[in-house]
Amino acid sequence: MKSIAEKENMATVAVGKKEVTKDLDHCDIPYYVTEFVEREVGNDYDSLRKLDNLIDKLSENKKQLEEQVLTVSSEVPKRIQNALKNAEDSKKSLSRLLEEETLLSDSINSHLLKAQPWMEDLDVLISQVEEIERHLAYLKWISRIEELSDRIQQYLMTNNVPEAASTLAFMAELDIKLQESSCSHLLAFVRSTVKFWHKILKDKLSSDFEEVLTQLRWPFVGPPQSQALGLAAPASAPDVYNNLEMLFSQLLKLQTSDELLTKPKQLPEKYSLPPSPPIILPIQIMLNPLQKRFKYHFTGNKQTNVLNKPEWYLTQVLMWIGNHAKFLDEKIQPILDKAGSSVNAGLEFSRALVMLILEKLAADIPCLLYDDALFCHLVDEVLLFERELYSVHGYLSSFPSCMHILSEESCFQRWLTVEKKFALQKMDSMLSSEAAWISQYKDITDVDEMKVPDCAETFMTLLLVITDRYKNLPTASRKLQFLGLQKELVDDFRIRLTQVMKEETRASLGFRYCAILNAVNYIATVLADWADNVFFLQLQQAELEVRAESNAVSKLQLGQLASMESSVFDEMINLLERLKHDMLTRQVDHVFREVKDAAKLYKKERWLSLPSQAEQAVMSLSSTACPMLLTLRDRLLQLEQQLCHSLFKIFWQMLAEKVDIYIYQEIIMANHFNEGGAAQLQFDMSRNLFPLFSHYCKRPENYFKHIKEACIILNLNVGSALLLKDVLQSASENETTLKPNQPSATAALNELGVYKLAQKDVEILLNLRASWPNTGK
Repeated sequence: MKSIAEKENMATVAVGKKEVTKDLDHCDIPYYVTEFVEREVGNDYDSLRKLDNLIDKLSENKKQLEEQVLTVSSEVPKRIQNALKNAEDSKKSLSRLLEEETLLSDSINSHLLKAQPWMEDLDVLISQVEEIERHLAYLKWISRIEELSDRIQQYLMTNNVPEAASTLAFMAELDIKLQESSCSHLLAFVRSTVKFWHKILKDKLSSDFEEVLTQLRWPFVGPPQSQALGLAAPASAPDVYNNLEMLFSQLLKLQTSDELLTKPKQLPEKYSLPPSPPIILPIQIMLNPLQKRFKYHFTGNKQTNVLNKPEWYLTQVLMWIGNHAKFLDEKIQPILDKAGSSVNAGLEFSRALVMLILEKLAADIPCLLYDDALFCHLVDEVLLFERELYSVHGYLSSFPSCMHILSEESCFQRWLTVEKKFALQKMDSMLSSEAAWISQYKDITDVDEMKVPDCAETFMTLLLVITDRYKNLPTASRKLQFLGLQKELVDDFRIRLTQVMKEETRASLGFRYCAILNAVNYIATVLADWADNVFFLQLQQAELEVRAESNAVSKLQLGQLASMESSVFDEMINLLERLKHDMLTRQVDHVFREVKDAAKLYKKERWLSLPSQAEQAVMSLSSTACPMLLTLRDRLLQLEQQLCHSLFKIFWQMLAEKVDIYIYQEIIMANHFNEGGAAQLQFDMSRNLFPLFSHYCKRPENYFKHIKEACIILNLNVGSALLLKDVLQSASENETTLKPNQPSATAALNELGVYKLAQKDVEILLNLRASWPNTGK
């Protein structure tokens, strides 16, 4: 019975599942119904007891849904009806508004037509009012200026000069405010009023100020002792200094009006002077006697005004600046600080005197531009003047300077030409000198590490001097032109060194050839050091900007310049390095040829029949190796003395590499060795060849790896040699059968201290061993 019930249950489930998955379009029972029954009843027949409650629940849900449907169906028509009613009301309201808008528009148009004559009359009245207001404002300005003018007059009548100066300063500020006005007559009236009172006040204050300066014995043009009179003065000194402060302050108030009325003398635009404010009025008055002295002595037909003595007026100005510096700093600067001025008295004084120099240079340079001696002398003196002006007196680079005059196009090109001409003459003389190739410090070991010949050191000093001469030029473009000149000179000097070197090629180990090599190395080293100098890094940045604008270089080169991977001297350094390498190679080849010639007998040594180490009481150097080793020793000692340390290091390392390969290939690989021959070879190399280089490094054998490792293989005891041979043979066989076992062979070689030689080379060396035991194979 149980089995039959189970089968029926299974059948029912199967039927249920079948009906659930049946196509919905052809199913008699809707899918959602079967799903509901499956969820609520399932395969549990006991749950059929819930059917009554389920039916009641569904009936209740049905009833609620029917009520909702009835409610909605009755409400929808009401909502539609209300919406239609609202639309009708809105339409009526809109129509009413449109009618009102039409009536209002008609009313407005009618009113505008009636008001049009009134508007025209009102416009006329408004224009008249505005005109009257402008007239009134005009009159107010006139009244204000007249009031200020009357006030100044009253102040002067009561001898209240400070208030008069303050009032004039206020009037000058009003003049500045009116500059944008189109009332030309008002502007002219204000300007003339300012000019009138400015002249009166300036004349009065200037006269009093000059009188005070005279009491202080200004200017200090005599010896240094006379300067003390202006600082420590007589018993009335307090009153004099009080008057000085009062008058200086009052003159300072006239600065604004003075700038309005006085146009400072300007040099032509071709000199590209930086903009700078006018010299303050009291300093101008203090400078008047010095300017008169300067013009008296250094213009016209005076004996002191000669083109070949620019140092006279340059030195005079420096003396004036120095003589008055203490007075300006201790007496005038506190007055400026008290007045709230940012002006530095000493720099203002210097700036005014420098302007005299600039005017003088601008007048003199065209007269001596094509006289090389005079022009060069003038440039030298100007540069000395600039150096002292900046270093001693603290002159600012933002102020106009003599370098702006020298940067003018025609003058600058002439300067470049003369600089190049004299530099080439200097190069000719330094290379033709008897001491050209001798180091100045040859007797001082600590100083003479670079072994620099005199001509190379003089040349680099020349370049350094040129750098000092042009580094204060005001623009980067001018500095880059001088940098181009320096590059030309370096290239010219390199070519000259190459020409001298070619004459010495046959004696590549001679003193002069080595001196040339030292010179090339020194110049390249110094240029590389200069490349990291801030000044040349700034020039590199300027050059980058110029090239980027002109598209003169590739993006790669621009990137290298921008990332500081290259420098402004890279091209020159590369050429010098190439020349250095060629010269070193020639020396190494020369010595190597001598070594090969000396090694001919050593190559023919009977390595196969030499006695074993046990048969000899003491091992000694092969007699045939002596010429080769003596040649090496002599040449190393010679070149160590003649080349600087860095060059000699490169030389001996290059030579060691060549000797290593030569002995390995031409002597070791070309012969067979018995036990005695291998031992003798190792003794010759490790006890005689390697020690020749021990003065230059701690482990010289590391520079003869082929020889060292070949000696290791040749001197293995028989058992180790046989074992190594088997390992290498097995590795070769595995390699040919595509079963690489190379690491084991490499490990075996590394264990013996063999890292450089390849496996095949080791196999060849093992075959060069003459004595192998009979193993029966």
